[in-house]
Amino acid sequence: MAESRIITSQYVQIDQTPAGVGERIFSRIIDYLIIFAYMYGLYQLIDKTKLYILFNNNDYMVVGIFLFLMPAVFYSFLFETFNRGRSLGKMAFGMRVVMRDGTTPTVGAYLMRWMLLIVDVWMSWIGLLVMLLNGHNQRLGDLAAGTIVIKERDYHRIHVSLDEFNHLSRTYRPVFPQAENLSLEQVNIINEALTRFDDNRPRRLETLATKAKEFLNITSNLDNETFLQTLTRDYQYFALEEI
Repeated sequence: MAESRIITSQYVQIDQTPAGVGERIFSRIIDYLIIFAYMYGLYQLIDKTKLYILFNNNDYMVVGIFLFLMPAVFYSFLFETFNRGRSLGKMAFGMRVVMRDGTTPTVGAYLMRWMLLIVDVWMSWIGLLVMLLNGHNQRLGDLAAGTIVIKERDYHRIHVSLDEFNHLSRTYRPVFPQAENLSLEQVNIINEALTRFDDNRPRRLETLATKAKEFLNITSNLDNETFLQTLTRDYQYFALEEI
């Protein structure tokens, strides 16, 4: 799996490599072996100490069921939430869960991944098919939560300087100083338009270029694509100079 490189809105460069399908499967097997060992050990403890006698009392039965089942049921959710996105199986293979942009997942994201385990595991052929068909080996839970499982050793997070961009250098000078007035959201829209290749691309670029020229009061003879590319480079110049 190829390494992905992300520049966040705070201009932090994140390099990360998605974990392989085989690694994820074997880490899940380790997790299930740990869950089985826990449940078997607890069963033996209850049997050897005759604690099952207490289960004749409804209150003790509820406590027993909670101790027996809940840690196993919530294993993935609890470990990932409180152990930086790592279950014991993931730790064994040097993996952890992050958001697609490389940031730490929220509790809601971890919860969404856990809720969809019922599909990804019990209907494993669907989960495996989804992982094989998408570019980052994401299961359904990952797609719904916006997460990705990465290899920790390949995760790098650094502040970006101008020299990190092939098209920028310390000697670069912006063509359109007005680009400094663009918002990150506007630049993201332009970048998305530039990276989408379909039949509507020429008209989309023309519309964006016209609006950008009107908004920034720019007159330019550059073609629409070159103009928008130059505008984003100029924006990056001003944004990165502030770091």
